[in-house]
Amino acid sequence: MSAAKKMPGKPAAEMFDDIPVLQRKWRAALKPGERLPRYEDVMLGSLGRLADHIALLKNDGALELSRSGRYVQKWLGEERWDIPVAELSPDCATALSEAAASALANGRPHQASAHCVRDGMVRTYDVLALPTASRWGATLVGAYVNERGAQYNLLDAIFASTDDAVISLATLRDAGGKPFDLQIVHHNQSAATLLKVASAGLLWRRIGEGSTLLAAPDIMEFLLKAVCGGRGEQLEIEHDGRHLRLSATAFADVLSLTISDVTALKRRDASFRLLFDNNPMPMWVFDAETKQFLGVNDAAVQHYGYSRAVFLRMKLHEIWPEDEWDSHAEALDRVGDTYHSSRNWRHLRADGSEIEVLTFGRRVAFDDRDGYLVAVVDITERRKAEARIAHMAHHDGLTDLPNREYFQERLRQALDQAGGKRVGVLYIDLDLFKNINDSFGHPAGDRLLKEVAERLTTAVRGANLAARLGGDEFAVILAADVSPNEASACATLLIDMLKSPYEIDGQEMVIGASIGIALSPGDGVTSEELMRNADMALYRAKSDGGGVHHFFEREMDLQAQKRRDMELDLRRAFANGEFELHYQPLVSIASDRISGFESLLRWRHPDKGMISPAEFIPVAEDIGLITQLGEWVLREACAEAVKWPVDVKVAVNLSPAQFRSRNLVQVVISALAQSGLSPKRLELEITESIFLAETDANLAILHQLRELGVGISMDDFGTGYSSLSYLRSFPFDKIKIDRSFVKDLAQRPDCVAIVRAISGLGRSLNITTTAEGVETEDQLDWLRAEGCNEVQGFLFSAARPAAEIAKLLADFGQRASRAA
Repeated sequence: MSAAKKMPGKPAAEMFDDIPVLQRKWRAALKPGERLPRYEDVMLGSLGRLADHIALLKNDGALELSRSGRYVQKWLGEERWDIPVAELSPDCATALSEAAASALANGRPHQASAHCVRDGMVRTYDVLALPTASRWGATLVGAYVNERGAQYNLLDAIFASTDDAVISLATLRDAGGKPFDLQIVHHNQSAATLLKVASAGLLWRRIGEGSTLLAAPDIMEFLLKAVCGGRGEQLEIEHDGRHLRLSATAFADVLSLTISDVTALKRRDASFRLLFDNNPMPMWVFDAETKQFLGVNDAAVQHYGYSRAVFLRMKLHEIWPEDEWDSHAEALDRVGDTYHSSRNWRHLRADGSEIEVLTFGRRVAFDDRDGYLVAVVDITERRKAEARIAHMAHHDGLTDLPNREYFQERLRQALDQAGGKRVGVLYIDLDLFKNINDSFGHPAGDRLLKEVAERLTTAVRGANLAARLGGDEFAVILAADVSPNEASACATLLIDMLKSPYEIDGQEMVIGASIGIALSPGDGVTSEELMRNADMALYRAKSDGGGVHHFFEREMDLQAQKRRDMELDLRRAFANGEFELHYQPLVSIASDRISGFESLLRWRHPDKGMISPAEFIPVAEDIGLITQLGEWVLREACAEAVKWPVDVKVAVNLSPAQFRSRNLVQVVISALAQSGLSPKRLELEITESIFLAETDANLAILHQLRELGVGISMDDFGTGYSSLSYLRSFPFDKIKIDRSFVKDLAQRPDCVAIVRAISGLGRSLNITTTAEGVETEDQLDWLRAEGCNEVQGFLFSAARPAAEIAKLLADFGQRASRAA
């Protein structure tokens, strides 16, 4: 195993492209002042095909394999997760441990090489360790693994020198790519005997750290020269009264070393016998003409279950299943001096069981008879693993439920077999699951998804099928001529079942479920139509607050088309400059003058006229346009406000998406600098929704904004769950009383009490209180009496284009004069 940082002998331009991509992604995710980037920023998102090549390692004292992609599972020969790395095969464990240790020690990605024996082949893999931090405090390492392509046939090396000591050595290189030592990755018994080290102690030993003859300075120099030269090298030495010939040949970063004792030719036969008899790989020799077994090694006796005496009375065809006699015989007729399996073969063991094997052989002279030496690689377990991988291709790796592809395939089959009868599709989305992930972390979320899958598997049986489509979305096929009432009853049962509390890691967790239902043939005759329409029905269920189910209705398709049209129009609108800002005055009760304007976004569609923000803002948020729009609004509002009197402020609403972008502070600084507006004249309005997720990070952003000198306002105060607790968390400059409390001031005493309480709270905390939605003089009188500082609403003016602001200011100046 090698832990070198570079791939020797290979120009940087030829390095596998995935490694630089991942390194750039790691660097891009590293934020100033942080030692490590966050796991979510590096290992989640658009990894695409790279996800199969990545394992996640958790460092809690001992390194643990937390999860792994399909390619990594095949490399490890291990599908389980949450196991110590030390329990993996030694070659893989060494590569992952050394790469992870170096990455964590240096605080940056570390690239290593791993040389592993797979099915008789030495293969070279690139391993890239990416150290990351996680929001719940653990240190995680993403390990990318991919085969480099450099490999050689280990059996050929053994057979080419059956009477010699054969050692395979992996090159170890320093940070500059210079070889400094070699590590034994494979050897035969002759090598262990010659070096006087037990096999178990020899494997994975570094030459430079040992006391064998290979550690001698002249031999080490010879071996490193062979590596650097990239060609065959020979050296003869005298050791213990014997003459030994060392032959070394480099295969990329792997060195094949043959040590021959040339003192006597008889030693050649003894070396062969030693290699043959003690080889852990099943081996035999059969007569080239009669196909009689001439010799078998202990490994073959143990593996096949025949005694040596019985084996030597048998002929080759007796270990073949009868249905393969002809194909075996034809294959043998085509054999020359060497051969390897052109296909997988089945062999019979003494107990009648079958194994699947690959065979490799060469012609040899054995006891003066012409024969073939054959080595057998049992691939039965590998075939089982491949079957498991085939299962994985159709099933979700986390929950073991069928995946989207298999769901679509089974749905097509159900529709083909339905003969016009109804087939139902239920789309299921978990309510509040994001809160679980945010509050307890993704590992807890994953365990919750497994529990959900178990409940679905219990409830959905027979010809029906439950699947996980991805994330927290599941789906069910009801294939037995289901009626609408049966589909509704099934959906109700699933909702009730899924909302029952879960116990995860000693914590009780509660989620809900929303379900959309589509039934063939009325709602579609293809799998694509049914899935799309069930998804639209699910969207309606979610829009109704969740926890319910809805059947697909044709008007949903029209609504979906309308939404798709709006998405396209929105993207064009931004490019075509169809958005504009209107401004509604904020009026000081004490002075009866305009103290500021709230900027409100408007969309003037070229064909449909003005479109309400209530219609397009949610769509802009869904398609990821709201951050761009928010930045444009901020810059435009600052540029306009700089034209107003210096005592008039401008208020700009911020979206939670702008906080998630993590560059909000820089955008505000840029907008102020570009416009020349004083920070004291800018107010940023937020709602409680920014505290529902990533609260600490968003609070940090708010503090940074306040340090700039801008004002921070809490909009719609009193309508959320924890308004008062947020006032304790952050020193707001202004709280805005929601219009719902202002509307009924004259009719409802509870509204008066709420307004009085909020105004009193503002006075106690020295926070300005602004009332929204003021439309009548009576409302204004109530608010003035309760000590509210500022008002806003149609009583004074609706939101107006920028061109009318000068007139509004002049009107209020005249009004103030008359009042005076």
